[in-house]
Amino acid sequence: MNLKNKKILITGATGGIGNCLVEKFDYFGSNIIATGTNEEKLANLKKKFPNIQTEKFKLDEHKKIDEFIDLIEKKLGGLDVLINNAGITLDNLSIRLSEENWKKVLDVNLTSTFLMCKASIKKMLKKKYGKIINITSIVGHTGNLGQANYSASKAGIVAFSKSLAIEYAKKNININCVSPGFIRTEMTDKINEEFKKTLISKIPSGNLGTGEDVSNCVAFLASDLSNYINGETIHVNGGMYMA
Repeated sequence: MNLKNKKILITGATGGIGNCLVEKFDYFGSNIIATGTNEEKLANLKKKFPNIQTEKFKLDEHKKIDEFIDLIEKKLGGLDVLINNAGITLDNLSIRLSEENWKKVLDVNLTSTFLMCKASIKKMLKKKYGKIINITSIVGHTGNLGQANYSASKAGIVAFSKSLAIEYAKKNININCVSPGFIRTEMTDKINEEFKKTLISKIPSGNLGTGEDVSNCVAFLASDLSNYINGETIHVNGGMYMA
């Protein structure tokens, strides 16, 4: 996979998918900085994977993102791969969804992704090489009950990533998306069993995905095996969404 010693930044590293991303790149011997907002979870992640570095950072602090990427570049000695995995949900039916919660989800999920990409690309342009993988969601393509804000933010990431891919393809910087479906995490483990059965009935493979399913795909896109793939969204959902 040619990922040994690659300099990689992973956001949202303390969640279910984030943990799997860290584990995958640690397995391949990458040089990793993992970020999150929970100090205790970051400390636990560091105990589990002693070779990684961790940094606490809140993505809604937009004015600090350039400074943060400067720090990452300094600590890693460069930046080869950015994985934008962090995101939040503030669910409600649209007519009950406050403008504040609409803006907050878009600020963290979409605007922060834009600013992280923008700051990182400036670093990648120095050596005319880079990989950016933005984690989106099946609901950015299908919509979902009570998730108008989240769905809009994830759909925006897909369109934004395509534009970036066009702008920087000649600079040898690839920007792609991975769109997970329903993945087995602590969150889905808490779902009512009847509702979980309903969800699984809509998945052709007949089961929920795993964080490793997602991390396998991300690792491929981060490696040189994917050099001729750009501006694409790879769906990891057991066939739940086909287009």
